[in-house]
Amino acid sequence: MCGRFTLTVDPGDLQAVFPQFSFPLAPQPRFNIAPSQPVLVLPNDQRSAADHFLWGLIPSWARDPSIATQLINARAETLAEKPSFRGSYKYKRCLIFADGFYEWQSQPGTAIKTPYYIHLKTRRPFAFAGLWDEWHAPDGSQLKTCAIITTTPNLLMASLHNRMPVILPPAAYPAWLDPAPQKPETLQRWLDPYPADEMAAYPVSTLVNSPANDRPELLTPRSLPNL
Repeated sequence: MCGRFTLTVDPGDLQAVFPQFSFPLAPQPRFNIAPSQPVLVLPNDQRSAADHFLWGLIPSWARDPSIATQLINARAETLAEKPSFRGSYKYKRCLIFADGFYEWQSQPGTAIKTPYYIHLKTRRPFAFAGLWDEWHAPDGSQLKTCAIITTTPNLLMASLHNRMPVILPPAAYPAWLDPAPQKPETLQRWLDPYPADEMAAYPVSTLVNSPANDRPELLTPRSLPNL
C-alpha cells in the first residue's frame, strides 16, 4: 500500500530530472500528501504537461464519487481484471511525481506502528506508475483523479510492508504514456519492484500520522521506540 508521500524538491530540480515534461510554475513543497488531496500528475494525453489531479480514482462510470476513498492504490497483478482499473490500465495511464513516501512498520507483539520515510539514495524525484480517469458530476463539473499502482516489496520494503508503490524507470515512460490502447503484456514488465539497493529508509515521527501536519520536520530521522 502507499498511503502518504512527498514532493519537496525545488521546481528547478524537478524540471532537471524530467526535462521532457512541463510543470506548473512553483508548486509548493509537500511533506505529507494524503488521499483526496491534489497530486502532481502527467497523463498520457500527448501534451507532456503535468497538472494536479485528486488522489483517489473515480472511474468515469461511477455513480458515487465516494468510491475514490477505496481506490487510492491499484494492485499491479490484477489491473487487467478489476472493473475499476482495467479501462484506465488500457487507455489512461499516468506518472505521479514524488521524491519519497511513507510506510508504517508494525512492531511485533504491540499495537505500535512506526512510520518510515523511503526515498532514492540519490534524493532525486521519481515517478510512480499511476492510472487516471475523468468523472463528470451531475451538475456538469469534472474531476480528474488518479491511483498509484502497487506491487510486491523489494528486500528493503519487505521488512516494512508487504506492498510497495511501483516506481517507473525512465525507460518505461514512452510505453506508459503512449495514448494508444496497450495490452497488459506490454505494460506488465514495467511493474516490478524498484531495486532495493537504490533506495533507503529511516524512521520518522508519528506526526506524519495526521494529514494536517505538512512541514519539513516530518522528514527528520527519529530513534526507534524502546519496546
